[in-house]
Amino acid sequence: MTDMLDRENEGTEIVAEIEEESFADLFEQSSKERKSWLEPGQKLSGSVLKISAEWIFMDTGLKGEGVIERKEFLDIDGNLTVKEGDVISAYFLSSSHGEMRFTTRIGGAASGNGQLEQAWQAGVPVEGVVEKEIKGGYEIKLGGTSRAFCPFSQIALRRIENPEALIGTRLTFRISQYGENGRNIVVSRRVLLEEEQQRLKEEAYAGVSEGSIVSGTVTSIQEYGAFVDIGGLEGLIPVSEIAWSRVKNINDILSVGQVIKVLVKAIDREKERISLSIKDTLGDPWLQAAERFPEGSFQVGTVARLDTFGAFVTLDDGIDGLLHISKLGSGKRINHPREVVKEGEQIEVKIESIDRTSRRISLALAGPARAAAEEEATMTEFRRQSDGVSQGMGTLADMIRPKQQRGKK
Repeated sequence: MTDMLDRENEGTEIVAEIEEESFADLFEQSSKERKSWLEPGQKLSGSVLKISAEWIFMDTGLKGEGVIERKEFLDIDGNLTVKEGDVISAYFLSSSHGEMRFTTRIGGAASGNGQLEQAWQAGVPVEGVVEKEIKGGYEIKLGGTSRAFCPFSQIALRRIENPEALIGTRLTFRISQYGENGRNIVVSRRVLLEEEQQRLKEEAYAGVSEGSIVSGTVTSIQEYGAFVDIGGLEGLIPVSEIAWSRVKNINDILSVGQVIKVLVKAIDREKERISLSIKDTLGDPWLQAAERFPEGSFQVGTVARLDTFGAFVTLDDGIDGLLHISKLGSGKRINHPREVVKEGEQIEVKIESIDRTSRRISLALAGPARAAAEEEATMTEFRRQSDGVSQGMGTLADMIRPKQQRGKK
């Protein structure tokens, strides 16, 4: 009896497992089918499978092939602009007998109000010719007798300096407003340009990553850094990331249009900010600083800048040492480093100490510079003492004047 009950329970569990597996399979199949459904106006990308005399067949990645009229890919001279294997983007129109119809836009003289209304509802682009300039925008001929209005703000991404230049051109628009059975149509070209710009931006983001080194073109130079185009994305090189050495004027190093190598330091997609660096594409000069500038050695450097506490001397690109003010007077007090050295002057120095971790080098004057400093410090001290004596004794005129006054009495 117990064995029979066990077998019944076991059979029930097996049936339940089979039913559960069947349900999972059905659910997965149903999900795939749902994913294969396309809404009119939905944009899809796929590769060209075959080109016939009238149609272009596209691999949609779904069940069934997509077809697009061949004439949509002919240029003004009648030449085909795509070939098998090319990836194209198109908008879904309808499906019939497993065949999915796509289009890149709706246009031409045969485009009636029915097609235009369908294009408006599905968001499919339409072709039109800029007929003339009217108050606030342009009149657009969409096909047949259909006319539309495109505001100035919707014809391009930025303000056009010469609005008349667009008259007579054939452009692609999206219908943003459709009313009165086609008698009131408003179109926008800008929305399509923004979508294409965003698509290119997404592709560009996919091609870069933090830490990668890429080529870029300098597009703008500001006081705080340089903007660089890196294949559709614009990043900023802060002035501190241009070189290892201190940069006074970016224009001395970079120019607009210059092609450079940069390292992508950080990407913030939410704020659409990319931080770049030229410096990090170069070797860190401090890695070999201790070997190149050993303590006790004598080096020739250039006075880069002066401060109240001392002078910074550039020994090599990116490596500055500090010549403290106490080392400039040769034991005699000076008020400012400019009394002994000046910016741009080449001087000989001695490496007193080097700290690679803190990136600090302490220097002392050496050679002719030391002798000149001693002489200058001596003269400064002499002038200071002379001024003190003069103020205490007074001038010769001061000494003579009282005697003259006594004689008059």
